[in-house]
Amino acid sequence: MSKNKDILVKKTKNYYSTPEVAKLLGVSRVAIFKKIRNGQIHAEKIGRNYIIPREEYETIVGLFVPEYRKRDIENTVDRVVKKYGSVLRKLGKE
Repeated sequence: MSKNKDILVKKTKNYYSTPEVAKLLGVSRVAIFKKIRNGQIHAEKIGRNYIIPREEYETIVGLFVPEYRKRDIENTVDRVVKKYGSVLRKLGKE
């Protein structure tokens, strides 16, 4: 199953463990713990472990988009606006 499908399938869970989030995002557990400690990820401490609410997981998915993908997205948006700008403006008025 692809990583994107994993992300969608897991939407039924209410909480995720830090290893689950790390695996789903393709990063290390250490990266998740650092973001929890820095306050970038809001998690609840249960004993010695952290759990991350589903809503927070959906929010943090955006934190881990690599820079090259962000540039690709920006370039695509720029191309679409150049090509379809007038149509987009008309749609925005509706």
